Amino acid sequence: MREFPVAGAAPVLALKRSSKMAENVLFAPPGAPSELEEGAALTPKFGPDGLISCVVTDAASGTVLMVAHMNAEALTKTIATGEAWYFSRSRGALWRKGESSGHFQRVVEMRIDCDQDAVWIKVEQTGGACHTGRRSCFYRAVPLGKSGTVALEFRDERLFDPAEVYRKRD
Repeated sequence: MREFPVAGAAPVLALKRSSKMAENVLFAPPGAPSELEEGAALTPKFGPDGLISCVVTDAASGTVLMVAHMNAEALTKTIATGEAWYFSRSRGALWRKGESSGHFQRVVEMRIDCDQDAVWIKVEQTGGACHTGRRSCFYRAVPLGKSGTVALEFRDERLFDPAEVYRKRD
């Protein structure tokens, strides 16, 4: 084990499991509310499933691009590399944004909320962030002031064809 500093925070420990596996930061357990809210230590509160929510916005425009989840390894890799890493609940696997599509996210800034149970990253997005081919996963608006069945309103066009970008590579 060795100390692995996180900017602006108390040191945390890193454990290298093997030469083929990435280093994992072992975050200190969350402390009292006053320590979470006003302390300098990064002590994320992962949920019972081991995940923390991550809101992703465009660093230049502020547009919300996506909401994803991180486990401790994804959070560690994101901090260490400056590239966005997530944990896919549907696939049950760690993934680097852009590894299939080429639409990478370079993290410009990372913040954690007041009780350290949500992360916000500001990114420089290459191409579209959404697997549907759009810049943002939030491409449909919900009309307000209506009752009954609500029809979603499409606001953003596709930037790329998902069938072409995500086709199986032989």
